[in-house]
Amino acid sequence: MSPFVLMKIALKALFRNRMRTFLSVLGIVIGVAAVIAMVAMGEGSKQSIKDQMTSMGTNAIIIMPNRDRRGGVQTESAVSLEEADVIALREEAQYIDAVSPMITAGGQAIAGNNNSPTALSGISSDYLRIRNYEIDEGVMFDDNADRMAKVCVIGQTVVKNLFPEGNPLGKTIRYKSIPLKVIGTLKGKGGGDFGQDQDDVIFAPYQTVMKRFNATTEIRQIFANTIGEGYAEQATEEIMGILKERRQWTRPTDPFRIFTQEEMITMMTNTSDMLSLVLTVIAGISLFVGGIGIMNIMYVSVTERTKEIGLRMAIGARGRDILLQFLFESVAISLLGGLIGIALGIGASQAVKSILNWPMSVSLTSVVVSFGVCFMTGVFFGWYPARKASRLDPIEALRFE
Repeated sequence: MSPFVLMKIALKALFRNRMRTFLSVLGIVIGVAAVIAMVAMGEGSKQSIKDQMTSMGTNAIIIMPNRDRRGGVQTESAVSLEEADVIALREEAQYIDAVSPMITAGGQAIAGNNNSPTALSGISSDYLRIRNYEIDEGVMFDDNADRMAKVCVIGQTVVKNLFPEGNPLGKTIRYKSIPLKVIGTLKGKGGGDFGQDQDDVIFAPYQTVMKRFNATTEIRQIFANTIGEGYAEQATEEIMGILKERRQWTRPTDPFRIFTQEEMITMMTNTSDMLSLVLTVIAGISLFVGGIGIMNIMYVSVTERTKEIGLRMAIGARGRDILLQFLFESVAISLLGGLIGIALGIGASQAVKSILNWPMSVSLTSVVVSFGVCFMTGVFFGWYPARKASRLDPIEALRFE
């Protein structure tokens, strides 16, 4: 019997039991849609993380005091970063292109009747180059002329929150009762899908924040960037060497920790990959359950149609024909559910992206793999019931009631 005729018989058998077929298809639809959506969420998250980290500076390096745990309590090294460290790195490091300290003060920024809970960051002008910020209007403060000046540069989110009705240039922001004159605004970088809004920033000269707001000479972090891609390892060794030499450091532990952008991207990507794997496995369980549903339905179908199978064998149908017919039915259910599930999964991904603004990225690979898994599911879970049907004894089948 030709495969075309067998397919026709299989489809007629499926349409005779529409509700049962629908329920079988539904299990596959849910499983495939869940897998597509979960993979899209994982891929979107991974790409979003990479884009955000790249927008913060592809060659960035962060230096901070080393922290360890002793007796279950987090302690900090007695060694702190100083302004002299920034100067030393600028003058001596060959693999460093730009260096900026970072000192942060928490509080409310107030302008007239408006306020914004934005942290104030003390930096040098090099920070803009390190983190890929650009001046939109006005000017950036000068590291020498504005060393202790009460001036600031603000991001677009702060502009919207504090100055919704006009140009902020020349106006004053009060931060912890200290006035700061706005001399520039930054071009928008866009809010990230994760983490802090990159436009919700207020930058002031680091000496201003260090002395006027925090009353300290300690620098919490130093930001730098390398002279190009591929120099992260050399730059890290060079920075640590300079900082240790300044302190004549001889202990086995390092006094500071240095994070490169490449390490942070790798770490975040690995975390995202692990999360994607867990979500995909969970979604794959529903696809497996759908396959069991197909097997169960095919068993019921074989039992119900035992007499029909015996009759067909009696008039010349071979065991292989019966086997292929039931396999066609199983694969048809699985592939139909797969097609609908893929469409539903893509639609759900787009809906989540549009409504919840969650990063979603449907890859062609996940669609192709899902379709292939559906085919294999139909064959795998349909094989045993089909094999059982093909091995029925025609005489016993005709006697079945």
